[in-house]
Amino acid sequence: MRKVLLSAASVAALTSPAVAQVSDDVVKIGILNDQSGVYADFGGKFSYQAALMAVEDFGGKVLDMPVQVVTADHQNKPDIASNIARQWYDTEQVDAIMELTTSSVALAVQALSREKQKVTITTGAATTELTGAQCSPFGFHWAYDTHALAIGTGGALVEQGGDSWYFLTADYAFGYSLEENTGAVVKDRGGNVVGAVRHPLATTDFSSFLLQAQASGAKVIGLANAGLDTQNAIKQAGEFGIVQGGQRLAALLFTLAEVHGLGIDSAQGLTLTESFYWNRNEESAAFGKRFMERTGAMPNMVHAGTYSAVTSYLKAIEAAGTDATEAVAGKLHELPVEDVFAKGGKVAQNGRMISDVYLLEVKKPGDSDVPWDYFNVLATIPGDQAYRNPAESGCPLVTN
Repeated sequence: MRKVLLSAASVAALTSPAVAQVSDDVVKIGILNDQSGVYADFGGKFSYQAALMAVEDFGGKVLDMPVQVVTADHQNKPDIASNIARQWYDTEQVDAIMELTTSSVALAVQALSREKQKVTITTGAATTELTGAQCSPFGFHWAYDTHALAIGTGGALVEQGGDSWYFLTADYAFGYSLEENTGAVVKDRGGNVVGAVRHPLATTDFSSFLLQAQASGAKVIGLANAGLDTQNAIKQAGEFGIVQGGQRLAALLFTLAEVHGLGIDSAQGLTLTESFYWNRNEESAAFGKRFMERTGAMPNMVHAGTYSAVTSYLKAIEAAGTDATEAVAGKLHELPVEDVFAKGGKVAQNGRMISDVYLLEVKKPGDSDVPWDYFNVLATIPGDQAYRNPAESGCPLVTN
């Protein structure tokens, strides 16, 4: 009989528990978003800082290997975003890409990442298609989506008597999804949609669009846009006396960053939906103050959501004992989300992270006690109500 001699290393490999493995001896996370356009304050460099905070709070390492964060500006262009993502994956050994402001960008990068078998966690884009027909086994959607915005802001305004709507919609995937989701909520609650007009991304002149909305006679003009587009639309609506004439503006995606940019005098009374508010409790306030010291701004849901996404990704690597994509994706689906952003959060089969969202109202200037304290919390909407039932999402990965 032949004797087989095994080295000590071979014996150890056969008898010891699986050794933790990290490809290239480093975990590298890419934050890809708009850093120079209409969504620069919405996410931008502040999301990058949130990612760095998460890594630092985790100890800078996972499985005893260093964690690095790289960032780039996709300029809201899917082709540029895809080229950056491909370079990151093919030559720079990036393991996961996150943030991905702009829905058309997020859809393109998630599709590429599925092909490359890499994790994406979207915190900056809103379309429900990311967890719908175009879902991915390695794609996750954190922070918010158009369905949650529609349930929050749209549902609240219908209940307050705003039962006829006209939409001013950004002319790309995000705007279409937000208009569709909000319109469905309006109709489901007894209201009607009288019309819509679409505008280019990053337009500076909303006059013709606002005049059409004003002429519609709708009680509510739904702004299915975001960032500087929403700020500019609200400013120009003021010039046309739209609110003074009795119509209401619904800022369907409006965050703390945009309220600060617009100014509380102009934004007061607006109803909006976010999944994070820095001054909601002691823990969120402490996080907000740390973020402010670092950036000079308070975090919105995209920034806090990015912090949560990075933290959850690192926890998943730690739990899996490897940064291999399939194992990490499995742990992201399995582990609860417990951090400053979400309590009792859970990831559904379609990749949607489900946590509570908040219906907010912008305070009157005299009611704001400290800088950046802009919101009254009107209601907490449980995540299971805010987000679509995964079985109804159209995602082919959902089995029950």
